[in-house]
Amino acid sequence: MKSTALTSTHIALGAKMVPFAGFNMPVQYEGVTIEHHTVRNDLGVFDVSHMGEFLISGPQAIELIQKVSANDATKLTVGRAQYSYLPNENGGIVDDLLIYKMKDEEYLLVVNASNIEKDWNHISSYNETIGATMENLSDDYSLLAIQGPKAVDAMQSLTDIDLSSIKYYHFEVGAFAKAENVIISATGYTGSGGFEIYCKNDDVLSIWNQVLESGASHGIKPIGLAARDTLRLEMGFCLYGNDINDTTSPIEAGLGWVTKFTKDFVNAAAIEEQKNTGAQRKLIGFQMDEKAIPRGGYAITDPEGNEIGMVTSGTMSPSLNTGIGMGYVPSSLGIPGSKVFIQIRKKIVPATVVKLPFYKKP
Repeated sequence: MKSTALTSTHIALGAKMVPFAGFNMPVQYEGVTIEHHTVRNDLGVFDVSHMGEFLISGPQAIELIQKVSANDATKLTVGRAQYSYLPNENGGIVDDLLIYKMKDEEYLLVVNASNIEKDWNHISSYNETIGATMENLSDDYSLLAIQGPKAVDAMQSLTDIDLSSIKYYHFEVGAFAKAENVIISATGYTGSGGFEIYCKNDDVLSIWNQVLESGASHGIKPIGLAARDTLRLEMGFCLYGNDINDTTSPIEAGLGWVTKFTKDFVNAAAIEEQKNTGAQRKLIGFQMDEKAIPRGGYAITDPEGNEIGMVTSGTMSPSLNTGIGMGYVPSSLGIPGSKVFIQIRKKIVPATVVKLPFYKKP
């Protein structure tokens, strides 16, 4: 099992550590609900250094990225990022990812920890005939997610870059917490604003300590992966391995908005055909009508208890104080206001399909 550069720091802070995507990671410190509310109302910092980073460069870089990803990376300018996914040849999804345009002919791809090797092999297989330069930087870089409404005020003292001027899905590269060449990205997986900080492993402990010190007066706390999951689920953000995987259709998963048919990419024709003919099922968000907690793997049923789908993610929402979840159902039942039922032990519990996200900023 791998460690991040901060693993011993999390243990010293009393974090509960668990195996996650092959890494020894902090799942919680004080408790999921407390940590969740800290990010929603104040500020939290996550160690997400298990994520993977690939640098794609050279004159053929954009050709390779356009081929393997569904979004249109030619729309990126230096200093901008986009959300995308890697379609496979069989109608499913290899992974979802972020693509950063670092320079002309240089892009950083940020992929999920559990898929680093799979993604590298998939992209490399298409690069054999294209010839872009590929570097796997995953073992050299750390990633901190500084998330919450107080991020700008709390972190401004650590950099000369005007943090308030970095728009959503934009980034700057510069000095941060006395380290050079740090990527400061206005992105995140929580829906509460903030930044993601990419830095060299040698710099991350110093940056972590300065982030906690600078944020102390703003209520900052270290946050574990359990709260990261409840935060992302309240926003309706997909988690690879739960809501999307090698067999789920991007159209069924609601990823049509990052699927650009103005270019040629892996399996584009089949995906476009499904978009035009309509998907048989769709990924929905639902809210429990009674006090109950849906969990991934629970059956979604009709009123008679016949299975019509499956919960892919579910939790008790700390912000809404009610059970919420996502799952796939026949498209006809995917309209907000529709009723579905969740099989929880021996009982079927009613739920209402709702428009995502579950959580809206006050």
